[in-house]
Amino acid sequence: MKRKKHLLILLISVAAIGIIALVVAKRGSKDATFDQDFHVEDVETITKIYLADKANNHVLLERVADADSTADTTWTVDGIYPVNKGMMKLLLETLHDMRIRQQVNKNAVPQAIKRLSANATKCEVYQTRYFIDWFGGKLRLFPHEKLTVTYFVGQETQDMMACFMYRDGDKVPYIIHIPGFRGYLTPRFVSNPMSWRSHVIVQWDITKLQSVDLDIPATPEESYTVLRDGEGFIFQQNGRTVDHFDTARVAQMLSCFHNLNFDEFASQVPNSNMDTSFNAGPRAILHITNTEGVTREVKTYIKYNNPTDSLVMRDEKMYEMFDLNRLYAIIDNKDTVLIQYFVFDNILQPASFYLGQQASSFAKE
Repeated sequence: MKRKKHLLILLISVAAIGIIALVVAKRGSKDATFDQDFHVEDVETITKIYLADKANNHVLLERVADADSTADTTWTVDGIYPVNKGMMKLLLETLHDMRIRQQVNKNAVPQAIKRLSANATKCEVYQTRYFIDWFGGKLRLFPHEKLTVTYFVGQETQDMMACFMYRDGDKVPYIIHIPGFRGYLTPRFVSNPMSWRSHVIVQWDITKLQSVDLDIPATPEESYTVLRDGEGFIFQQNGRTVDHFDTARVAQMLSCFHNLNFDEFASQVPNSNMDTSFNAGPRAILHITNTEGVTREVKTYIKYNNPTDSLVMRDEKMYEMFDLNRLYAIIDNKDTVLIQYFVFDNILQPASFYLGQQASSFAKE
């Protein structure tokens, strides 16, 4: 009986050693074969992605359990800002879909490595792993976060259809592409934090709006507040409720907050340009509050086509002075951005517009 028991233990031990050896051999062979394991198969387990380049740009993209109510995804940029939903989706798809097109030619390997060392963007991928992961994932215990793969993403190939990439642990770099996609993948691995931040100001349905307040400093009598009143809204001027207002126009204005975005960050605009605009003070100050008590503030400022024009053309009716497509805005006293009149025109109308008068272009006057 003891002999059978010892034999069974021996067989189990041999089988276990065989399995471990097979796994190790499989992992060790990835740099010597064209086994298409270069991509990340289970992107849904990715917890964070760290990107950094040689210009000292770096960003941490992190999946979180609970995003802020103003966010458009469950990912954050550097643990603070909501991420750009489209860019995040594209990066995850890239990690999943990219494949080896070919190995770098042996004679070209030294030059490829030299270029990657000088210009590559580092991409670290962290995923949820389990200390016990048995039966094809049916039994998983003791989850933990682990750095599973590090890529170094280089420049495009000569035909612009792929890029050079090296995976930490491999012997040589590879030329990587997405089958069926015409283009190279380098631009998808951006390490500038500003590029990853969401452009969403609010994404609140009418049912989630508590109030909208528009203050127009130059003409205070045109300022107004729209307040929730049960299932509907009331319109106020100077703290007094107005009985007769255009409900259709108010409803159209409130619907704009379902998906309100700015155009771009103004980080590339020279300070002298913004100083000219901001010294004149805000044209309108907008406060949007939802039913949970969260408020976003948007201060808008005229954008001049040429800031020096304001010094020689004192007549602000001269439209050629102004950018007729965009204006500046400061959001929550933090971010300076550019917004489009096309997007904000319905929102920035004065009180008289909702009291039966024609649409105004006060923001451009």
